Amino acid sequence: MKKRNVLNLIKYHVENNDSGFRTEAYEIARDFDESGDVQLSQYILSLLSNANTFIPQINRENMSFCKKIDTSSASFVLPESINEDIIGIINAIGHKAGVNKFMFQGSPGTGKTESVKHIARILERDLYIVNFDFIVDSKLGQTSKNIAELFDEINNLSQPEKVVILFDEIDAIALDRINNNDLREMGRATSSIIRGLDELNDNVILFATTNLFQSFDKALTRRFDLIVNFNRYEQKDLIEAACSILSNLAKKFNHIEVNVNILKKILKANENLPYPGELLNIIKTSIAFSNPDNPYDYLKRIFKEFNDKNKLNDLNALREMGFTLREIGILTGISKSQVARELKEVEDE
Repeated sequence: MKKRNVLNLIKYHVENNDSGFRTEAYEIARDFDESGDVQLSQYILSLLSNANTFIPQINRENMSFCKKIDTSSASFVLPESINEDIIGIINAIGHKAGVNKFMFQGSPGTGKTESVKHIARILERDLYIVNFDFIVDSKLGQTSKNIAELFDEINNLSQPEKVVILFDEIDAIALDRINNNDLREMGRATSSIIRGLDELNDNVILFATTNLFQSFDKALTRRFDLIVNFNRYEQKDLIEAACSILSNLAKKFNHIEVNVNILKKILKANENLPYPGELLNIIKTSIAFSNPDNPYDYLKRIFKEFNDKNKLNDLNALREMGFTLREIGILTGISKSQVARELKEVEDE
């Protein structure tokens, strides 16, 4: 943390600039994380996420096509390049830089939706997700009419500066208008979305997420002020995300003992790790089905997900993977002394 950060915090506090204060605090948390003080970083983020502040609510009766969603869920640990984009978005919104439409594109499980939740939480805005089940209609022309009504609702919110709108998986209604395999009706729907984005209230912050970016009409993607690519994870980013996931889940499952060193070594042996969404499912399932009498059983299950399970019977192979005698004992259920004896026998042969 630099002197500039402290001065900015004081300045934003005196000016009652809560958005600026929270953005500065977010940057401080990232600096602590990068310097190795992960616990302090997570503590700062938890304070920001759990701040008990009053946020005026919009009139829900007028929101026929949207529903409010909870933003309290923990975010994934993102690669630094994506984190920088997120901080840039928060800063731009906080400083009213004249940008308010953002698209997050990337594979499933990369943290697109969770990042929108995190941004809404930092900005202290309510997050409303568009319910496409109410938008798409089998009647000719009705889908386009529903989209027009949706944007009318959004533009007429009583307090648009307190709202974030999320078009999650916008590809459900917006496809390439010149795609020969597409229905003409969906092409008209895409045109309606383009018109809606062009006329969007400047005080409304809108995010769209998609897994099918390459299929989008270029005229639609040009309507967004920034498009963030979430397919920028390296192995180290995925390992860091997995460790964060484990630490968060440990708060809910008190029968396990967290050992991030073993988890890291398990994952380092695999060059093709899945994205955080799938990592979350694997780690959560491993914990949920683990032996409650063995606080480390979940690690054995995770090992089997990412490595040849027969390696658990090969102590020498485990040692070559970088596991210590104690860690091998944890994974195999064999005492440390016995592991040492068996490995020595192998060396003596």
